[in-house]
Formats: sequence, C-alpha cells, structure tokens
Amino acid sequence: MSRVRTIARVLGILLALAVTAGAALGVVRLVLPADDSAPVRRQLAFLRAALDGGAAEDAQRMFPEGWFFLHALYGLTQVDLGRDEPPAERAEEIREAGWALAQLETDAGRAPFDAGLVPAYGVFYRGWTNWLRGGLLSLQTDRDPEQVRRFRADSAQLAAAFDAAPTPFLEAYPRQAWPVDSTVAAASLRLHDHLFPPAYELTRIRWLAQVRQRLDPATGLLPHRVDPLDGAPAEVARGTSQSMINRFLVDLDPEFARQQYLRFRSLFVTTPLWLGPGVREYPEGTDGRGDVDSGPLVRGISLSATVVTLGAARVQGDGRLAGALGNVGDVVGVPLDTPGTRRYAFGVLPVGDAFVAWSKTARPWVAGVQPPPEPDRSGWWRLPLLLLLVAVGAAPWVLFRVLTGRRPPRPVRTGPSRAGRTDPPPR
Repeated sequence: MSRVRTIARVLGILLALAVTAGAALGVVRLVLPADDSAPVRRQLAFLRAALDGGAAEDAQRMFPEGWFFLHALYGLTQVDLGRDEPPAERAEEIREAGWALAQLETDAGRAPFDAGLVPAYGVFYRGWTNWLRGGLLSLQTDRDPEQVRRFRADSAQLAAAFDAAPTPFLEAYPRQAWPVDSTVAAASLRLHDHLFPPAYELTRIRWLAQVRQRLDPATGLLPHRVDPLDGAPAEVARGTSQSMINRFLVDLDPEFARQQYLRFRSLFVTTPLWLGPGVREYPEGTDGRGDVDSGPLVRGISLSATVVTLGAARVQGDGRLAGALGNVGDVVGVPLDTPGTRRYAFGVLPVGDAFVAWSKTARPWVAGVQPPPEPDRSGWWRLPLLLLLVAVGAAPWVLFRVLTGRRPPRPVRTGPSRAGRTDPPPR
C-alpha cells in the first residue's frame, strides 16, 4: 500500500508541475507582445506542409470556401511578409505567393463558384484572386507580363460589373450577395490604381456613394447580407463580415473606414467575464445563432471574428486592441512551437492558423500607416486574467496538500502525570 501511495504522490506532483508550468507560460504569453509577425514564418512553414498533406481538402469539407481560403490566406501572408523585405530578398515570398495564386486558378479552386455569374465565377472568387495577384505584382521589381495582363483584364471586368450594376454588392453565388466580398473586389481596383496609371477612380467614388446609401439601419455599418437585386440590407451587420470589411475598407477611403471601424469597435468588441477582449458575432444587445461563417459562439463571441479583428485593428493603427487580441489568442490558442514551425490548437485546424498568420501581418497596401484611434480600454485589462492564471497555477498544490496531508497529531497533555503525582500524607 505504501508503494501505491508513493506512486500516486509522484504522479500528483508531476501533474501539479504541469498545470503550474502551463499557467506560468500563459502569464508570459499574456504580457509579452503577441501581435507582431516574428513567429509567422514558422506558421507558414507548418501551413505549407499541411497544404501539401491535404489540409485544403479537409477545410473544404468544413465550409464552402475552405480550400480557397487556405491557399489565398497563405499567399496573402507571404505578400505581407515580402513587403517588409528589401526587393532583392523577396524571392521566397514571390515564389510562394505565385504558387498559391496558381492553386486558386485550378479547377479545384474554381469548383464552388458559378462561371455564369457577372463577373465570371462571382465577385468573391474574382475579388480575392485579383487582390492576391495585385499583391504579387507589388513585390516584383521586374513584373511578370502575363500576371500584369491578367491583373489589368480582371480589374477591367470587375469595374465593368460594378459600373453596370444597380447595387454596389455583386453576387458571390447565384442570387446571393454579401457586402464583404464586393469590398475586397473594390479594394483590388484601388490597388490597381496604386500600381498602374489610375483607371477606376470614378468607379471607386460611385461604389462608396452607393454603399453609404445602403448601410444597416440598426448599426450604421455595412450589412452582413443584402438583397442581390438592389443591395438593400437583408441581415444586420455581423462580426465575421465586419472584421474583414474593416481590413479592406481602409484602402478604399481611410476617413470612411475610420468611422466604420470605431462604430464596429463600440458595438462588437467586448470583454466577456472581464477576461480579455473578444468580438461578438452580433452587435451588443442582439443575440443570434452561430453558423458556418462564425463557428460556435461562446457567450456571443465568435473566435473567427476575434482573430480577423486583430488584422483590422492593425491596419487602423489600433495597437492597444491588436496587442490585447494577440495576447489573449496566444493564451487561449495554446500555440505549439518546434524549431521550424508554430501551430495553434495543436494544428488540428490549419485554416485557423492561416487566419491568425494573415491577421498578424496586416497592414494597408494602399493607404499607408494610419494614425492610432483613441483607445477604448484601460491598460489594466490583463489583471483579471493574470489573477485567474495565478489561481490555476496554485490550485493543484492546494488540492494536493488537502488530499495527501497527514492528520495533525492529537495535542499532548502538559499537566503532571498520574504516576508522578504525590499523594497527600495520611491524617
């Protein structure tokens, strides 16, 4: 029995050490900068291996654009990293971004989309592909003539579709339109005019004017989904689309983008249970169910919206919110590091890693660095989460002491013993 107790005691100590070490690591990740792009190259190494191993096919089984997004975000993150490098040192980023773009233009990349839409394959496919192609061209000093031709041709088709439509929100799928998809496509036209002689300034101005006429009346933000015929709001603004809209809108109109961002931040960014910021899927005061876009909701918080908002905060110069979201993500996401890779949630969801990497490298491609907005949270936001981590780290030792501590001995009588007592003398 004593041997069993010894083994149990050793195992208990090891478990307590593991929990305490995990809590200590959480404290470190909570206080060190976490929204920078330093570990992103190791994330991309993991993602490339995952893509080669079939991760895109797994993502496609989870949601309709899974295959597309995993490749697109991998390529876009390579572009962001390449823009920080001197032109002579961008060969790897150009090669990998070009590889990702080539995957999007395969039959597998186009499979979920309808070739009969205007533009062909819909605004989602054409907008994201055009944005990545423009990003690739922005890295090249000697631009590939074929990529230039495709970028100009696709930009012209997108602009023609916007100019001819009675709504600023084109169809992504037959009879379905989401403003976020058209925002990406419109931003790609702005990128065209940044890289080449301007051709689409009137399209941009018209598009923004039409957008302002079709804001969600409940929030003053771009709606999540609209009527494809006239662009009228069909669904209230939601966190998953707002976080991405705010990533791109800054390159179209920085002033309008700042107004939208501040409104989004006030309605969607919250602090559940005082344990760090998160992003709601539905605006404050409104409840709804999670879906394939948002993922499961925890107290109304969408993990995907929270991750993408990190990128939106970065392009808006909101370092305090970006840093807070990065810190919380590094605590909750439990990143696993090896000498050459990094993966979140043990790498079970590579598309999640792709969104994290893309968000941590975010910066405007056209508008340039934005002035920081007024902060919306105290610098003491970490304190409740720090106290929780300290409590978690201490709890195993308290429990271990309670379960294994010996019962204290009975108190010893300090009075004279019976044997030592002297009887009074007889009378």
